[in-house]
Amino acid sequence: MNMPFRLASLACCSLLAACQAVNTTSGGAVGVERKQYMFSMLSTQEVNQMYAQSYQQTLGEASSKGVLDKTSTNAKRLQRIANRLIVHAPIFRPDAAQWQWEVNLIKSPELNANCGPGGKIIFYSGIIEKLQLSDDEIAAIMGHEMAHALREHSREAMSRAYGVAMAKQGAGALLGLGETGMALADTVVQYSLTLPNSRGNENEADLIGLELAARGGYDPNAAISLWQKMAQAGGGAPPEFMSTHPSSSSRIAALQAAIPRVMPLYQQAKAAR
Repeated sequence: MNMPFRLASLACCSLLAACQAVNTTSGGAVGVERKQYMFSMLSTQEVNQMYAQSYQQTLGEASSKGVLDKTSTNAKRLQRIANRLIVHAPIFRPDAAQWQWEVNLIKSPELNANCGPGGKIIFYSGIIEKLQLSDDEIAAIMGHEMAHALREHSREAMSRAYGVAMAKQGAGALLGLGETGMALADTVVQYSLTLPNSRGNENEADLIGLELAARGGYDPNAAISLWQKMAQAGGGAPPEFMSTHPSSSSRIAALQAAIPRVMPLYQQAKAAR
């Protein structure tokens, strides 16, 4: 084994040692079981705290502009739907019962919504109004976004970013590798850390979100009508939501295949109400 390859391999081993294989959630009825690799020096608590600060800043700016909506019918709808979904989050991870969940509505034409680390939910009024969303369709979006938070997809992406930076610095600057060694280090990092793309994360969020909505008593079939609406929205310019949540026929097909698994949960919740 030549020296650059050996040094790059050592750097890769050190990097992998700094990662932990974790199960952020239980599988649920939909069976999401993928192990995730998280950077050990980047804790769940740290990421949640960082995002909470950013979230409060966003709310503060919206409030100062008079666009933070706390009283409208849609704001009350969001809170009601959130209450019915959040209570089921601990089914996937018990510590979510201690999260400081929040849901807020910002008056904006954007077709967007998200749930950041630690359960911080934001909807923009445009997505509700322009798509004329039903409660079931709002629940489909909210469940999907909550699932991203429960699965810690943001922390996972940050761990990958840290890993890329560490690998390049460690294999290059710290070990003094030349261009050949750096190219090898880039290849090692690419195949060990960055190849699993966000499509897998989107599928996980689709499935867990479908189950959260069903457990909350919302029709899981609304996920289909939601993505059909989303695919038709925006004309030549796709909605902001679509930049991070691409729609496709395969996505809709996967949701249709999963609906029978969660339909009994929906029927049970509906009967209980």
